[in-house]
Amino acid sequence: MPAPAACRVVNLPNSITLTRILSIPLLMWILSSARFSSVHGEKELLASLVFIAAAMTDGIDGYLARKREQITTMGILLDPLADKLLIAAAFVTLAQLNPRLVPAWIAVVVIGREFLVSGLRSIAASEGFTIEASELGKLKMVVQIVAVVAVILDLRWKEWPIHGYYVFPIHWIAYLAIWFMVAVSLVSAVDYFVAFWSKIDRRVVKRRRRAFILSRRRKAIDSRPQADGNATAST
Repeated sequence: MPAPAACRVVNLPNSITLTRILSIPLLMWILSSARFSSVHGEKELLASLVFIAAAMTDGIDGYLARKREQITTMGILLDPLADKLLIAAAFVTLAQLNPRLVPAWIAVVVIGREFLVSGLRSIAASEGFTIEASELGKLKMVVQIVAVVAVILDLRWKEWPIHGYYVFPIHWIAYLAIWFMVAVSLVSAVDYFVAFWSKIDRRVVKRRRRAFILSRRRKAIDSRPQADGNATAST
């Protein structure tokens, strides 16, 4: 007996994607709420774990969807949307809580880049082709995770002592990760735009060629009866 349509849409991969979306308000609440103490870093550690777990589901849901052959239209729509919302929520919250490391303009650049790429992919889909995730895009995602976690931990620790004698420079890691992330985000955005433009440009050229060929064929067809008629009249 076939499974109901609702079960096919809300399958395991899509459920994981929905979990990622539901973790967004939880992350913002943990960072903004006074219910969690920052004396020993409980708030920062919990927020970091929630963000890392949510980011990891990005690869898990895609892997399961391919392995279980459960790729659905809902999953195709929700998966990139969940990624963009998670990153946007993290940077909007951190721009408020840690403006020294994440000023507002960096949040605008990061969020703008995410939705620019989404817009290009939507236009590409409407034109009948896809823009695959580039290696720069994948690197950008990894750097974003490192940057967000480092900035969250920087709210409590600037340096993290390990075994009582080694100091882990969280602040400098966060600082370098943020600027490296901005650079990779901009370069990958240009890379996506170039890929989009080259494909859309080829589409336009093909359409013009087809229109030119069709117009010549129509002219040839339209001219045949006239030629036959002239030949009949002359005889």
